[in-house]
Amino acid sequence: MKISPFPLLSLFVCCAAWPASSRAQTPDTPQPSQNQPQTEAPPSAPPSGLPQSQDAQKGQNPDKNKPEGVSKDRLFYALPNFLTLENAGQVPPLSTKEKFKVVTKGSFDYVLIPWYAFLAGISQAEDSEEGYGQGAEGYAKRFGAYFADGTIENYMTGAILPTLLRQDPRYFQSGKGSFTYRTGYAVSRIFVTRTDSDNNQFNYSEILGSALSAGISTYSYHPHEDKTLSNTLSVWGSQVGYDTITLVVKEFWPDIRRKIQKKKPPAQ
Repeated sequence: MKISPFPLLSLFVCCAAWPASSRAQTPDTPQPSQNQPQTEAPPSAPPSGLPQSQDAQKGQNPDKNKPEGVSKDRLFYALPNFLTLENAGQVPPLSTKEKFKVVTKGSFDYVLIPWYAFLAGISQAEDSEEGYGQGAEGYAKRFGAYFADGTIENYMTGAILPTLLRQDPRYFQSGKGSFTYRTGYAVSRIFVTRTDSDNNQFNYSEILGSALSAGISTYSYHPHEDKTLSNTLSVWGSQVGYDTITLVVKEFWPDIRRKIQKKKPPAQ
């Protein structure tokens, strides 16, 4: 928290002036004799071998004022939105540990359990990927497939390739301009991203990461009849399209959230 120097300066002046005014109002106060022994100030602590930083001298944590590199926000107060920054400005790049940490936190969030369960139920009702069958066993396979698909893509596009290619997996909300401009900006982030050195670059992490995750999932645990190149390309396109829609939602979610908060009745 930044503290303004003006209140501190006023407090310092008042504290310095108060003893002087007290002495002026009590001129008869006896002064100590010159022969009276005076107490000596305790010796100061010996200096340490190494100089301390200003934060350390004040007893503060130097990481306390470090800008937040990730978010605690949730889309519609539910789905994890930890890699979206609103009005971020200049923020330091994420380290490899931070990239994997935030992706792990979002991939195994408790909200995703009912979300994947809902998607598996729709797939069961439509009897998509017939190789899974029906019944409890078929539903469990579909649920596991959805969970694995989402987790693999999250790690590929948000941690593994951004680390190898030194790209930034976060979405920096624009928040300015018309609806058309902001929509175009959000869509463009599928193809353009920041690097760790704060430059613009083709978003290999998203495009290539989605392709790799589609190939891994299709040719590993999905039904045998679905292990084709055409199905892999279809899954890849679906993932990129879904991520594009998600970025548009992320762009306008802060505006929606503020309108919802304005409609809430004031606390009693």
